[in-house]
Amino acid sequence: MNVVLISTYELGRQPFSLASPAAWLRQAGCQVTCVDLAVQGFAEARKAISSANLIAISLPMHTATRLASGLIGKIRAGNSTGHICFYGLYAPMNEAYLRSIGGETILGGEFEEGLIALAKRLAAQTEAGASTTESKQSEPLISLKRQNFLVPDRSDLPSLRQYAQLQMAPGQMKMVGYTEASRGCKHLCRHCPIVPVYNGAFRIVQRGVVLEDVRRQVARGAKHITFGDPDFFNGPTHAVAIVNALHDEFPDLTYDVTIKVEHLLKHREHLGSLRRTGCLFVTCAVESIDNAVLKIYDKNHTREDFIECARIFREIGLQMNPTFVVFAPWTTVESYVDLLHVLVNLDLTENVAPVQYAIRLLIPLQSRLLEVEEVRDLVGEFDQQNLMYPWRHPDPRVDQLYRDVLGAIQKGQSLRENRRQIFVRVWDIAHQAYRGSVSEKFKIALLDQAAPRAAIPFLTEPWYC
Repeated sequence: MNVVLISTYELGRQPFSLASPAAWLRQAGCQVTCVDLAVQGFAEARKAISSANLIAISLPMHTATRLASGLIGKIRAGNSTGHICFYGLYAPMNEAYLRSIGGETILGGEFEEGLIALAKRLAAQTEAGASTTESKQSEPLISLKRQNFLVPDRSDLPSLRQYAQLQMAPGQMKMVGYTEASRGCKHLCRHCPIVPVYNGAFRIVQRGVVLEDVRRQVARGAKHITFGDPDFFNGPTHAVAIVNALHDEFPDLTYDVTIKVEHLLKHREHLGSLRRTGCLFVTCAVESIDNAVLKIYDKNHTREDFIECARIFREIGLQMNPTFVVFAPWTTVESYVDLLHVLVNLDLTENVAPVQYAIRLLIPLQSRLLEVEEVRDLVGEFDQQNLMYPWRHPDPRVDQLYRDVLGAIQKGQSLRENRRQIFVRVWDIAHQAYRGSVSEKFKIALLDQAAPRAAIPFLTEPWYC
């Protein structure tokens, strides 16, 4: 059974979503080719695709799903009989659309065992002389079965050098590896795409598997590891045991994790362990500092909790990289300006990737936001091409602010401006929209107030979906 696994985009990371199933399929006797179109051309994959019995495309996020939708014509041009499977977080919620464009098997949740079952089913049908392109799916659409994971097989993936790096200072980079210690999430935040699939469940990747995966990436040159868990503290005992073991074996290895505000406060006793074992920063989906909006999102934290987290991080010397959904139906020009002021007061302007100032709320199929009557009244018909429910802000000034901010960020990035310089652009635009131009004196103070950029490491590909 010849299998091609395809990733279109995974946030600049070497895709775990290819490496993990590759190990399972190869153990089952399949010939597997991994293709990461984020760093490889389609031409490199054409030969492998032409002879594949199974072409499985990973959909871990919205951007990857949209990119994948344009592949089917290219795949069918070179292979008219191979079975097409879509798998990953965004596959089940877009099932009808994916089947309409040629997907024959759709797998979500813990997909590795589903891929093995699919490969065996196709092999049996091939031996029997039956068509695999008309084969009806028997594997579950969503599986939350607890799996005993295998160590990911990254042997034919592009070098880590081709992926996002960690910038410590201008011109000083660290090579970055990527792994996952868990999947899913215990929480039910309304805007989160994990919820329709996992519905409050999370599943761990066994400690020995995680450690060996990191060990192999370190052998290939990784000096820093990104843990891609939706929330590293869904299982804090599991997480802390892993980073303690890694630090004992690789005392110079650094890493970053993602943890929600609620867990940072609930498990604050573990934050010192993160700092001691080499955690450089924690990505935290703050989303908003408006308590009314946070309640709509069902985030289970408040503005005051976020401020308290920032204080704790300063005390112990950890860096927080907050992320936001700044443009939502409830955003006002005033609340946008308020957010910028809070970031200045907390000295976090260097910690926020510029794109975060222009993130607009995405409402996909099956989003829990659709439980809110106000949201249902606001959205238009589902946009199949863009895989989301479109919405307009009731105040046209806010949509204009979004366009202006996005343009300013893009201009600043084209000029290779640093985060503080881009923040000043955004600050100017927001204050002009709110109450007139900001004083030159304040802009100068803002540019001078933060620590040098080298003191706050960041990944060269921002974290967002």
